[in-house]
Amino acid sequence: MKTKYLMILVSALMLAGIVRASGTEMHLEPANIERDNVVSLQHGAKLFVNYCLGCHSLKYLRYERLVEDLKIPADIVKKNLMFVGGKLGDTMRINMDPEAAGKWFGTTPPDLSLMARAKGVDYLYNYLKGFYRDDSRPWGVNNTVFKDVGMPHVLEPLQGLYEKGEDGKLVQIKKGELTPEEYDQAVRDLVNFLAYAAEPMRSYRIHLGVYVILFLLVFFVLSYFLKKEYWKDVH
Repeated sequence: MKTKYLMILVSALMLAGIVRASGTEMHLEPANIERDNVVSLQHGAKLFVNYCLGCHSLKYLRYERLVEDLKIPADIVKKNLMFVGGKLGDTMRINMDPEAAGKWFGTTPPDLSLMARAKGVDYLYNYLKGFYRDDSRPWGVNNTVFKDVGMPHVLEPLQGLYEKGEDGKLVQIKKGELTPEEYDQAVRDLVNFLAYAAEPMRSYRIHLGVYVILFLLVFFVLSYFLKKEYWKDVH
């Protein structure tokens, strides 16, 4: 039996070594988002609508959730966040024709409703910070996280433009509207909003889970004493 467990352990260590040797590991700077920070989520929603919603939809999120969850007044949502009209109960879709988008960008821009769950917030954070100039690419940029990326750097007005140095690090060659620190926070807010969009009920589930655990603890105590009462005369 000991030999069997030893062989399993050795196999696991060998597999881990193969994965590391294959170069599949990627160092990602942590996003450190604050999921319950309403101000951050509001700013992230604004950035998404202004810079992302033109091409990327959130087809599982309704505008009314921005009113209920993010505390954005309904009139502001209608005036500043709903550029295609409609009702608050509509989902955050786009009017871009998928076939035309495929011709323009080489592929149809994906819906981002579940992107934070599929890729992880750290990946998205580093992706949005990883654009750099590459004149060989159709849009003139590449990405440190997604090689040969097929989209333009839509946040370039905010971040500025970078190029990759000989040591592989990015060096700013053109300033943007924001300082590097301000841009990092802006990206963090945008990623925070995408994380919220992927799981709008997350905070509610966590809140409800506390009461469920308390109920189970109380039920366990009552069950324990009830069991003792039933079995007290059994020897």
